[in-house]
Amino acid sequence: MLEDRLLLVGSMPLNSAEQVLIKASERLGEHLDCIPDGEVLDRRYWILRMAFQVFNGHPALETTHRPAAPEGEEKLIPDGLADMWEFRLRPGIGKISFDMPGWRLGYAKDAQNSYAIFAALKRDGRIRADARFQVSLPAVNSVVNPRIFGTDQNDLAIVRAGFQAALLAEIGTICSVIPPEELAIQFDCSFEITDIYGAVGLPIEGSIERNVTQFEALNAAVAPGAQLGFHLCFGTFGGWPRFAPDSLDRAVELTNEIVRRSPRPIDWIHIPALDTANPAFYAPLADLAVGDTRIYLGLIHSMDSFAKRFAVARRYLSDFGIAGYCGFGRLQPEQIDTCLDEHLRAVSIAGDLVRG
Repeated sequence: MLEDRLLLVGSMPLNSAEQVLIKASERLGEHLDCIPDGEVLDRRYWILRMAFQVFNGHPALETTHRPAAPEGEEKLIPDGLADMWEFRLRPGIGKISFDMPGWRLGYAKDAQNSYAIFAALKRDGRIRADARFQVSLPAVNSVVNPRIFGTDQNDLAIVRAGFQAALLAEIGTICSVIPPEELAIQFDCSFEITDIYGAVGLPIEGSIERNVTQFEALNAAVAPGAQLGFHLCFGTFGGWPRFAPDSLDRAVELTNEIVRRSPRPIDWIHIPALDTANPAFYAPLADLAVGDTRIYLGLIHSMDSFAKRFAVARRYLSDFGIAGYCGFGRLQPEQIDTCLDEHLRAVSIAGDLVRG
């Protein structure tokens, strides 16, 4: 049974990977199979750093909007969806590429540095010997999405192809600098979930196909021996949830198709859950067809109703691990201890319910 297994989605609002790894291990280590580095500093803002570190200034792209700032000042992080970075492909561009393949996006560099800390802590006995280092990467469609790049399908396809090539190179580097038996890679999918529910203005017909195709190559790039996971997300930018579907039906369809189309085993998939105990919301979980892939449900929030939501979910899925609905990068540092306490409380409640 998985009720005592926890997943940390990734981000945490602390100042260093060392602080995150120590805190996560000391507080939750016995329940974690993988430990992330917290996506600290500029990675705390998830895909937003791609805008100012990778896309802004690329010769194939025009920056059409950047976060507003007083004259002479720089502002990199928008206040909300209305002030997002926006780009468009320059006329006549049929292909886009990024220099320094394997390092340009910054994920491999950060993973290499954080893994060195992880390995040292493990040698000192501060991290469990069998724990893996978790690297969270954004899915291509989440980065190159219509809100930032416009809805022209041809332009989106060109930029997505270029970004996917860059991400594949980063995965290759990550798998070369971290031993596979120590590594777990997770793909984070926010736009993908929003799109398949028809909440981004694109046709819902064909939405699962256009969001699953990317993972055939991405999954295959993860080295044998490394673990592979997915985080599906209802979005937190501007407040959680960014959208609230009536049920998990489309999320389950996407999950099944990701697993069915994957060229390699998927170790886990995280599915978020809202603040509802309505059986209709959870009923589609009975349709999951994922074989040995572990499911984590994002139930750890609004703890007064956790037990009821956990019990309802178990009517339709008998065995699953538990997690928050997303990462914690948008919390304040002083909220983290309470958040981790809630994870331990959730494990205790879940165990009591399973044992009856």
